[in-house]
Amino acid sequence: MKHVTHRLLLAAGVLLMALPSMAQRRKDESKTPPPAAIPPAKQDTTPKPKSPFKPYKDIITAEAVTDSGAFVVHKVGAKYFYEIPDSLLGREFLLVSRFTGVQTTPGTYAGEELDENVVRWVRQENKLLLRIVTYINIADSSSTIFRAVQASNVEPIVMAFDIQAISKDSTGTVIEVTPLFTTDVPLLGLPNGVRQQYRVTSLDNTRTFITGIRSYPINVEARNTLTYRAAEPPSTSANGAITLEMNHSMVLLPRVPMKPRLADARVGFFGQTQTEYDDDAQRAETRRIIHRWRLEPKDPAAYARGELVEPIKPIVYYIDPATPEKWRKYLKQGVEDWQVAFEAAGFKNAIIAKDPPSPEEDPEWSPEDARYSVIRYFASDIQNAYGPHVFDPRSGEILESDIGWYHNVMNLLRNWFFVQTSPYNPDARKPAFDDALMGELVRFVSAHEVGHTLGYPHNMGSSVAVPVDSLRSPTYTQKYGICPSIMDYARFNYVRQPSDPAGVAYMPRVGEYDKWVTKWGYSYFAPNLSPEEEKKQLDRWVLERADNPVYHYGRQEGGLPIDPRNQTEALGDDAVKASQYGVANLKVIVNNLVNWTRTPGEDYDDLEELFLQVVGQWNRYAGHVRASVGGVYETPRTWDQNGAVYAPVPKAKQQAALKYLQDEFFTTPSWLLVSAITDKFQRPESINWLGNTQAGILNGLLDPGRLHRLSEAQTLYGADAYSLEQFFSELRQGMWKEANTGAKPDGYRRSLQRAYVERLGYLLDYDPSSNPLGQLLIFFGGGTPFNPARSDVKPTVRGELETTKRALQGALTRTADVTTRNHYNDLIARIDGFLEPDGD
Repeated sequence: MKHVTHRLLLAAGVLLMALPSMAQRRKDESKTPPPAAIPPAKQDTTPKPKSPFKPYKDIITAEAVTDSGAFVVHKVGAKYFYEIPDSLLGREFLLVSRFTGVQTTPGTYAGEELDENVVRWVRQENKLLLRIVTYINIADSSSTIFRAVQASNVEPIVMAFDIQAISKDSTGTVIEVTPLFTTDVPLLGLPNGVRQQYRVTSLDNTRTFITGIRSYPINVEARNTLTYRAAEPPSTSANGAITLEMNHSMVLLPRVPMKPRLADARVGFFGQTQTEYDDDAQRAETRRIIHRWRLEPKDPAAYARGELVEPIKPIVYYIDPATPEKWRKYLKQGVEDWQVAFEAAGFKNAIIAKDPPSPEEDPEWSPEDARYSVIRYFASDIQNAYGPHVFDPRSGEILESDIGWYHNVMNLLRNWFFVQTSPYNPDARKPAFDDALMGELVRFVSAHEVGHTLGYPHNMGSSVAVPVDSLRSPTYTQKYGICPSIMDYARFNYVRQPSDPAGVAYMPRVGEYDKWVTKWGYSYFAPNLSPEEEKKQLDRWVLERADNPVYHYGRQEGGLPIDPRNQTEALGDDAVKASQYGVANLKVIVNNLVNWTRTPGEDYDDLEELFLQVVGQWNRYAGHVRASVGGVYETPRTWDQNGAVYAPVPKAKQQAALKYLQDEFFTTPSWLLVSAITDKFQRPESINWLGNTQAGILNGLLDPGRLHRLSEAQTLYGADAYSLEQFFSELRQGMWKEANTGAKPDGYRRSLQRAYVERLGYLLDYDPSSNPLGQLLIFFGGGTPFNPARSDVKPTVRGELETTKRALQGALTRTADVTTRNHYNDLIARIDGFLEPDGD
């Protein structure tokens, strides 16, 4: 206390000492005359630079119709202007273009997406540039190498706009955007393929115009009508033009991208590949991120405790107002069937289906608005549906999706369901199904397409997890369904037999694999964890399930899959056994087809369509079996897993597959040759359908890549492999069984034997290098490219032709039948032509 008092007294003394001088100063100052008046500042007479822009009021006049949102949009007469805030310059936008109205153009339908690109607005002196942004090559902006990456990824300019004016508050710029939507901008117009198909020459500006532009909180929607001059338009050819209506959505992307999730080849997700550069890395790293919606829990603490939590922003799908009323509830059910999968990821009510608001409830709601995901209903005779999604390429975040639903997909469903279930299901034995049954089929396809929009590709390897005989069990199928994933192409239960007990399930559903993949892709991790740290936990989950086939992912391959597990339309773990059950059911259908399609007063169109569906299904079963021959199992693994990534199909399984083809497919199927059916729609001489079907399977069996795989497997695995020579030996025994016994081959067998010799001749001359397009198809179709000049395939084929020739020469001594002798002599002559093409 004493110390403090001393300081206060000292301060007071100093203050008192200062007072007299302060008083004196004031006294002296009072006697000082006032200063002279300060002259006014000299005005700067230097002329100010003239603004390069017109006054705002001269551009955006009193007659302007204005709509505010992400940008302020002005319509002045026939011109449209964007008033873009400076704060949005440099920000990324997703530009999505869709058809909203089309001329009768095959392959193009209203509501379909045309293109999507990331763009940004950049100021360049007195212009605004609209530039395309790519995220193929990336680097941290704080790294030194970032500048090199930028220099190697110059952003293309879509269009340059003169700045017309500065906004009233000087925080934005005004440009006229009319030319963006009324001139031929390839990014926003007819695709090149369509232009070439219909010989489009140019855009007719006199018949092209903007129909409206609306601005919303995070997006701007522009609609225009485009008319192209075309030499061969798809309809109304006298007009010489194609007219289209389009919608272009410019959607502001999040300022902070969602944290990406690194892809894993063992788990099925759509994704994108990026090349990442880093100062400390000795090489650029390729990484792949998945596509998924941003789901974050409302209550992170409850989520961390393992409770089901609603997401901050659920996934919402609207039903197109053009959808017939009776199908809407089934489409909604297909959406919400996925709720059980999101519960595996810790979320409840994560995905919802809604009817759209009425014009009275929301006059601005539009299915073209990129803020909304819509199941679009197309008035089209295409028998299909599809589920795309729009994503942020910076992070893989799915932003929006429009499922395409073609009206005639219901006819496809009718055909599938009839040909795969009618032997045991009376409800399927009708030309037209009841609404309740068709509704359930619609629900199934809806759920499948929704799965695509959630980021899931086809899992063609899922159905192989189910033992074939389990597909005949009510207990098993009621508990697990007929396939672990609705994303497989497992349609309906064709294995179930008419004698099986009631209650055997016949339709797929969201299954155990779907729950697993949703858990892997959508489980929420703490925000401070990096994608690499998340991957450690995700890897542990994968390893826990690695040996369970229920969680196996099999990627979709081309038309001739190498891995026989990755098949379309297949069921069960044994293709031979499943196909035998399937063929038994097809025989039931053929025996009853006339009665099941009989409709007094109608023609035989349904009979023909459904009979051809039976033939197609029989052919499909043969394709399932064929894939085992020369097949290779592909099972992605990491260093902490045992086992091979690639392994040949066991020899015995390949031999069983060939035997099935010989017995069930290449032997003339008399059960299919029912004149009481075919004579209702087919002329007696029109038997090509069977020969063409058999030849198709045979040509695929003798695919060059398949034969090369057989040859290579023999080199790698020796006697354990199914060798190329053994394959041809066993195929030959079945192909020429009549020649070996002296029996007379019927007309179908003779046709098949000619197809066999023709295929060997093709293989002898096979040279993919002469067809660059063919090489690309092999590469991208998942085939086996190889150099035939250095492979054992051609020598083996040549030897097979010579062996066949000798066998036919011997067969001539065992038959007196003129038709058969002519047939064998003709084949010998064809073989000589292949072996000695330059001979006399």
